[in-house]
Amino acid sequence: MRYNIKEKFWGWGDDFHILDGEGRPVFFVDGEAFSWGSKLSFQTMDGKELAFIDQKLLTLMPKFEVYRNGRLFAEIVKEFSWFRKEFTLDVPGPNDYSIKGSFWDYDYEFIRQDRMVARVSRAVWSWTHCYGVEIEDGEDDVSILCAAIVIDQVLHDEKND
Repeated sequence: MRYNIKEKFWGWGDDFHILDGEGRPVFFVDGEAFSWGSKLSFQTMDGKELAFIDQKLLTLMPKFEVYRNGRLFAEIVKEFSWFRKEFTLDVPGPNDYSIKGSFWDYDYEFIRQDRMVARVSRAVWSWTHCYGVEIEDGEDDVSILCAAIVIDQVLHDEKND
């Protein structure tokens, strides 16, 4: 499945529209405008919350928790590395995702069990921030899309520091 993530150009908070491959809106990410750390609600277009992303503060490396149905489901962590950025999407069980690539260029991959299961690439044709996410069938689209949003937030925060 292919998605396009488009950050809203104007507005309060960090809001994103997620479109399907045909350009139809399928998800909306609503960021709280005034909060300590990022707090993002991942919703269907009719407002049903599928996941809630909460940034953990006072950690050595950026860390975000993903909640589903009010329960902790996954963690997204920027790993410590001297030369290259790397993230981990820690989901229940032994099937964690390693996320590697050129993050500033929005060209990175989600690796699970030694195979690429999703890829993020940037679209350069838009005024507003936009990038594509291609996800293999059978993968957890919501978790992968949440991780892509978190990586975007981390890069944005690093740029502004």
